[in-house]
Amino acid sequence: MREHVLPEPSPRARELRDAMGAFMRDHVLPAEPRYLAHRRAAGPDDHEPPPVVEALKDEARARGLWNLFLPDESGLTQLEYAPIAELSGWSLELAPEAINCAAPDTGNMELLHLLGSDRQKEEWLEPLLAGEIRSAFAMTEPDVASSDATNIATRIERDGDEYVINGRKWWSSGAMDPRCAFFVLMGKTDPSAPAHRQQTMVLVPRDTPGVTVVRDYPVMGHHDQHGHAEVTFAQVRVPVTNVIGEEGGGFAAAQARLGPGRIHHCMRALGAAERALALLVGRSKERVVFGGRLADQGVVQQQIAESRLEIDQARLLCHHASHVIDTEGNKAARHLVAMAKVAVPRAATRVIDRAIQVHGGAGVTDVTPLAAMYGWHRAMRIFDGPDEVHLRSVAKAELSREPELPPHLVTP
Repeated sequence: MREHVLPEPSPRARELRDAMGAFMRDHVLPAEPRYLAHRRAAGPDDHEPPPVVEALKDEARARGLWNLFLPDESGLTQLEYAPIAELSGWSLELAPEAINCAAPDTGNMELLHLLGSDRQKEEWLEPLLAGEIRSAFAMTEPDVASSDATNIATRIERDGDEYVINGRKWWSSGAMDPRCAFFVLMGKTDPSAPAHRQQTMVLVPRDTPGVTVVRDYPVMGHHDQHGHAEVTFAQVRVPVTNVIGEEGGGFAAAQARLGPGRIHHCMRALGAAERALALLVGRSKERVVFGGRLADQGVVQQQIAESRLEIDQARLLCHHASHVIDTEGNKAARHLVAMAKVAVPRAATRVIDRAIQVHGGAGVTDVTPLAAMYGWHRAMRIFDGPDEVHLRSVAKAELSREPELPPHLVTP
């Protein structure tokens, strides 16, 4: 039976984790009221980044907290990055971007780092790594079941030295941000090829004629600053040199991109769960009902204990998956990542839900971060593959696995 002992973080990783904690405490969390005040004043249709975002980016860069998600840039393993990403999850709208570790840019940077040409890296990757631009990922479509990526209907047809793109996407996260400079788009180049060789990924500059950002979709009524957009592509022409990797390699590229992205989402979700538990505990200590503190009620104590159990169990699974990515690669970790992608959002939403309940009416308003946190992490059970798809892959792996010991029946 294989044992996995998680290694100790390096001294530098511990230093960066401590630096991230200080950055969150001294700069990010105190900046939240300013960020929210700007967004409320601007209204949901305004997607300009509040000025405090750039100020936080400057501070993070000065502290060495920059591009930590990418091992070749940071020198960190995924396991060493996990506690830092978790801390960023305490303030999802501010902290990940402040350290240049926000989706969908991280996935697009990983993709370009892995498969991009020298020209693509110079033109698009380097400005992303510098935090000068942002990007979007255009894969999901409203007219097909996008949990099966072979369903992609957007057509990419070759015409000489150009590709002509026609299709409709939605949930293109990041597309509403005025800093969004390009899309990574997945479409179908050869419908007659084998199912997993029909798709191709291409870079589409946002200002290309025929690209129309139609509207933003809120997540449970909340409009994110960067947006989740519906985008149409009508006779959009880009050079063939904008292909990422190779023609027909889009499905494999998507899996390479989404693997680390999924585990990074899980890392951040653990931070949200920890913040929710801290709010739950704080509220239970200060709120008095029927002559005693909520913290003295057995039912609340049980909720606190269950929350701690679920967070720590989910963290162990997330860290185990991260370690296998580090030591054996993305492919070897794919079923562990699928398990974490199901387990962590489940745990986070349960903890957040308990915190909402203990806060009473305040929990479902915007006077606490809990309602927005719940909406996002409930949505996490759908994006980057719904729970059912990940459970299917885990079940198929288990059904094909030979047990190490014979499962003898015991009969009376």
